Amino acid sequence: MIHQPTTNDPVDWRNLYPFDSHLLTIGEVPYHYLDEGEGDALLMLHGNPTWSFLWRNLISEFRQDYRLIAPDHMGCGMSGKPQQNIYTLQKHVDNLIELIERLDLRQVTLLAHDWGGAIGLGAALAVPDRFARFILFNTGAFPPPFVPWRIRICRLPWLGTWAIRRLNLFARCAMWMATTQRGGLPKSARAGFLAPYDCWQHRVALDQFVRDIPLSTRHPTYKTLKSIEDRLPTLAHFPFQFIWGMKDWCFRPECLERFHRWLPHAEIHRLQEAGHFVTEDAHNLVVSLVSDFLARHQLDVLGPQESLRLATPP
Repeated sequence: MIHQPTTNDPVDWRNLYPFDSHLLTIGEVPYHYLDEGEGDALLMLHGNPTWSFLWRNLISEFRQDYRLIAPDHMGCGMSGKPQQNIYTLQKHVDNLIELIERLDLRQVTLLAHDWGGAIGLGAALAVPDRFARFILFNTGAFPPPFVPWRIRICRLPWLGTWAIRRLNLFARCAMWMATTQRGGLPKSARAGFLAPYDCWQHRVALDQFVRDIPLSTRHPTYKTLKSIEDRLPTLAHFPFQFIWGMKDWCFRPECLERFHRWLPHAEIHRLQEAGHFVTEDAHNLVVSLVSDFLARHQLDVLGPQESLRLATPP
């Protein structure tokens, strides 16, 4: 069963998300995703505390020419929300790989934001023959070089969980702190982002994502992230584009430079006036940059052998 968001907010957000829902069961958990348009596959991965609603504008822009698949990670959006302590980066990666294989996605272009970068790149390293291009927005795929105090406070025993799951402070504050728009995101967008996270049980993934950030080398996900980082150079032959909001207090410019160290040929666009929600703060520019990148790295001009070569690490 799809988790249908309910909200007491009188602001109408559903017309911003006019897409058909699809559902797979992965590990007994209902896994919700969007599947719009036809053509080359663009796989769009959100982070925390968002859901596939993050990609609504890009889906509307590109669905005439591409096939756009935007899943909700386990516990997020309209996906199932198991209450057990099973939320780890590796679990999210495994779920994504199963989605890719069951939909038989090939020559995938990954678009990823926040946690979506680590999840998507983890999957790409596991099944590189399924991927062809990468477009990353304010994300990370390595042990965090720093953890802001606004995140660390959410890790305090009992207080962090209470703030995230009882008061919904993590998601609510992001509507202002993760954007450079004066007054925060528009009311309709805020209502849409918050709609699935309407009670304690439905905010479990928001809390678990925060708790999965490794604050030390002893944390289980530290090894997962370190393994992803160590293997990033094996993806360097793929076309990469980074679109980065430079006023992001969480994924600061140091994260972009760390990516560039491993992917020196990547195309980089630093958006000086955008924050963490770069697709919200600079929508028109993002659309232009993504369109140009896809046009310059077209897949249909590649023959089968060339496509295979590009998808296989040297």
